[in-house]
Amino acid sequence: MEKTLATPAKSKSRNLWMFVLPSLLGVLLFMTPVSYQGDFTIMIAVLAKSLQAALADTLPLIVTVLISLSAMLTLLATLFKPKVVTQSLFLNTLFNVTPVWLLSRLIGAAFVLLVYTQTGPEILYSGDTGGLVLHDLLPVLFSVFIFAGLLLPLLLDFGLLEFVGTLLTGIMRPIFRLPGRSAVDCMASWLGDGSVGILLTSKQYEGHHYTQREAAIIGTTFSAVSITFSLVVLAQVKLEHMFLPFYGAVCLAGIVAAIIVPRLPPLCWKKDTFINGQARSAADEVTPIGYSRLSHGYQLALHRASQVTSLKLVARTGVHNALDMLLGVLPVVMAFGTLALIIAETTPLFSWLGLPFVPLLEWLQIPEAAAASQTVMVGFADMFIPAILASSIESDLTRFVIAALSVTQLIYMSEVGALLLGSKIPVNVLELFVIFILRTLVTLPVIALVAHWVF
Repeated sequence: MEKTLATPAKSKSRNLWMFVLPSLLGVLLFMTPVSYQGDFTIMIAVLAKSLQAALADTLPLIVTVLISLSAMLTLLATLFKPKVVTQSLFLNTLFNVTPVWLLSRLIGAAFVLLVYTQTGPEILYSGDTGGLVLHDLLPVLFSVFIFAGLLLPLLLDFGLLEFVGTLLTGIMRPIFRLPGRSAVDCMASWLGDGSVGILLTSKQYEGHHYTQREAAIIGTTFSAVSITFSLVVLAQVKLEHMFLPFYGAVCLAGIVAAIIVPRLPPLCWKKDTFINGQARSAADEVTPIGYSRLSHGYQLALHRASQVTSLKLVARTGVHNALDMLLGVLPVVMAFGTLALIIAETTPLFSWLGLPFVPLLEWLQIPEAAAASQTVMVGFADMFIPAILASSIESDLTRFVIAALSVTQLIYMSEVGALLLGSKIPVNVLELFVIFILRTLVTLPVIALVAHWVF
């Protein structure tokens, strides 16, 4: 049993350190840029890459076992509802799921077993489809989920979001119609990995800090592509020397999309209620009389820190976070990511969907508009495919536009889209597709304007 704090002074001092030390560690791990192997990234990503390197040869097998285990336990829990599952809130939430999620986990397990053993049609386990998801994407997500899940309580549980959220509400609420704390999600994604931002958003939604509308907007708008991966995309189109104008175009287009797209359907149709159905109180973000935003945020942070009674419980929350993502999200990424890539590789669907963009590209005076149009919609399957297709286009301006557009479209099913579907964030496949189209229509003119100015 922990010792009772005897005096208010001691209690305040204890809460201050409980707020400051874990929060600073969280900022250091999730939001502080560091140089690693010639790239700028965050410490969580460095830890993930180190784990990935250490387990490089066995990670596909580990992921295959986890996805298969998830499908098997979900099937047993859904059909037979054993007491060990139903009497545990965590296990019941994780394994006792709806038929749609059961089916997606079973499909993910079937795909991962076939791909790992290279059984069945080659298009399933090809290096451009299921092989890409299993051997390139899932090992990265596995490593990120381990460390992000375990260490996420440093951002969530010790008062940092209450402090930052109060300070930034005056900016985020009028411009983006979001709580100030959503800025932390964006920073974690921008500096590190979009999957970290989605994990953070999902946990905030489950914790009654975001409404359905807010969680859907943040998950589809602020889970930005990291600087590091943006460099990879730019290198693919051979424009590394254009990084500053390229990332400037990405940021400008992303901000414009963040202002406009949430004000359009389907995001504006989302209920402004929490996961339990309750509405946000108007007093939630009001600064009390006699307080500044800074002092009010500080008091909220100390109050949040005071609620941490056991570090063991915090550690257990971290373990639950990691298991939730590993067993709940990896199967969905395998299922939807593989299906999207197979469609992209074997059918002209995305090329057909891109045809209506030819007149728009021509109106925006983008050279080789017909070739560029084939890359516009394929980004819904995977963000890197447009850059691969664009590498054969001669015009530097067109390659610049395609690369920047692929980064700002944001919703690609091989990772972000599947992660959103696997999380508790209230969006479905059709809504993600519509949001993808809207982001494309909003960001393309902005990027084209910057491209014509640069070139």
